[in-house]
Order: sequence, then C-alpha cells, then structure tokens
Amino acid sequence: MTNNELNIILSNFDVNTSKYSYERINTGYINDSYYIIENGERKYVLQKINTNVFQKIDELKNNINLSISKLKDINYHKIKFIDPINQELFYNSGKEYWRLMEYVRGSYTKNNAENTNDAFEAGRILSLFHILLKGEDLEKYLYTLDNFHNLPHRIKEFEESLDNSDSNLKEECKEEINFSIEMFDRLIVFYNSSLPERICHNDSKLNNILFSSSSKGLCMIDLDTIMKGYFHYDFGDAIRTIVNPASEEEKDLSKILFNKSLFKAFIDGLKSNGEFLSNKELELLPLSTALMPFIHGLRALTDYLNGNIYYKISYPKQNLIRSRNLFAFSKLTLEHQNFMKESIEKA
Repeated sequence: MTNNELNIILSNFDVNTSKYSYERINTGYINDSYYIIENGERKYVLQKINTNVFQKIDELKNNINLSISKLKDINYHKIKFIDPINQELFYNSGKEYWRLMEYVRGSYTKNNAENTNDAFEAGRILSLFHILLKGEDLEKYLYTLDNFHNLPHRIKEFEESLDNSDSNLKEECKEEINFSIEMFDRLIVFYNSSLPERICHNDSKLNNILFSSSSKGLCMIDLDTIMKGYFHYDFGDAIRTIVNPASEEEKDLSKILFNKSLFKAFIDGLKSNGEFLSNKELELLPLSTALMPFIHGLRALTDYLNGNIYYKISYPKQNLIRSRNLFAFSKLTLEHQNFMKESIEKA
C-alpha cells in the first residue's frame, strides 16, 4: 500500500497522521503489518487483519477484549490498543479491518533463541500468560478459527487432499505422506486423554513473544488465536522455535537441531512463576514437542497438495519444503523424549 492509502486508514484512529511515515513488517504469514514512524522513531504498529483467514471478526474482538483485561501484572506488559474513532478495537473500512497498537520503545521480536536468557524469558512469559488467564470462564471465549489445532480434523483435510491429488504429486510427496500416516496413531493420544482445556495463545512461537531493550520478556503478541485449547499447543509451538536454530523455511535439513541447554532454560523459565500444570499435562509435555511441528507440517503438506491456497508462498514448492522441515524436527523430538521427560521431572 502507498503512504497516502495508509494515511487514510490511520486518519480513522485518534492520532495525528500528518507526521508519520511507514515501514512494512516482513514477518508473519497471515496479516499485513506496518511500523508507524515519527521523527525517525517507531510510534505505532498498524495491522490489517487477513479476513480470508480470520473471518470471525466479532469472535476476535470478544477474545482479545476478554484476555487483555486479565493480562495485567507487574511482570507482564499490557498491549495498548488505540481504538478507532466511533468504533471498538478494529477500524472497518467497509471491506477491510485494521487495528492500531502502541509500539513499545526499544522492543523487538526474534525468530530463534540465541542464548539461555532468551529461552528462560520465553518460558517465564508463557507461564505467566497462562497463570493470569487460569481463572477465566472458558465458555466466554469463542473459536476464532475452527479446528485450528484439532489433529483429527487436520487428518480429514489431509485425506481429502490426497483423494483429489494426481498421482505425480503424490509420488513427489511420498515420503512425507507415509510419515504423516505413521504419526496419526501416535499423536491421537492428546485427543483421547481428557486433558483440561485452558485459554491458550495457540500460536506461541518465539517471534510472538515481545522482548524489551534489556532482553527481558514483555508479553505475548498477535492475540488473534487466543481461544480454548490444551497447554501442549503453546508448549510445543514454543519449543519448536526455541531449541531449533533453523527456521521452518530452511531447505538444508542438517541444520535442524535440538539444543538441550535451551530446552532446560525454557523449562526453568516456565517453572519460575510457580506450578500450574496437572500430572497428566506434565506427562504429555515431551510428546507435544512432536505434535505441534507435525500439525504445522501436515497443514503445509495439505496446502501443497491443494495447490497452495492458504499460506503465503514466494516460490512454488515452499509449502513442501516447510512440511519436510517441520517433519524433520518432529522426528528429532521423538529422539529426545527421554531427555525431555527427565528434565521436566528434575524441574
């Protein structure tokens, strides 16, 4: 979008648009985001909601409003939303939805943990997020994305994509298809174990944790996926981006690793706010590190088989590469199950 177009959008919020310039934020697969710059410094974050993905705008507003009213603590930064003029939370231009948030000076996000402090702070912020929302009425929170981490549903989507794919495409993905089928029975345990539901972030990868200029964790960001779920969704998603130095776009699978010291630091950070998980939840934490990359990989594979209709791609085989990458990390976590179990028990 042009600066003029963005100025028009910004004029619908209670800010002075004449001073600002814009810088596109090139991270994230879903929404379009921009830094709002004043006198060379970032002032706000402006974001356009991708309504092809997030179609339930009222549910989105409901969950964000409920959660931010509870996410208040001396050790947890509260995100400041700027309400649009005569509207609430989102500006509706008639065909698009936009929101504006204050930028925290000096704050940043990172895609991978560079040291044990990063891992510890990520664990600390994630556990504090859950503790602050622990007493919430689950029924007040609505589903913003149906079946988001529902593996049985993702299996059904995958099987439908297989039925509709030609033989050449299936042959190209043969190894990934076979691995997927092998994993179904192993991971279905999460849906047969009567685990307690919690209010989860549901997209708790490391770059959805905001850090301060002094490298302290501030809060969880990108709250569109806040809804009911299992703690394992947040735990597994965090681990896949903390202990592994490679991004999910990495083509060289030899670069996908499992850093044990970062895992231990994350567990220490998680525990730093006190205990809050049941014995059954603790028992399944190690396996959740395979569940979440597998679900993401299965969705990428399904999208590739369907002709790349969901995720943004910059080259034709990007979703296939993503699935291979994520499946490789799932396999790696299965090799570290005993290590994770022992680390969690010691903590």
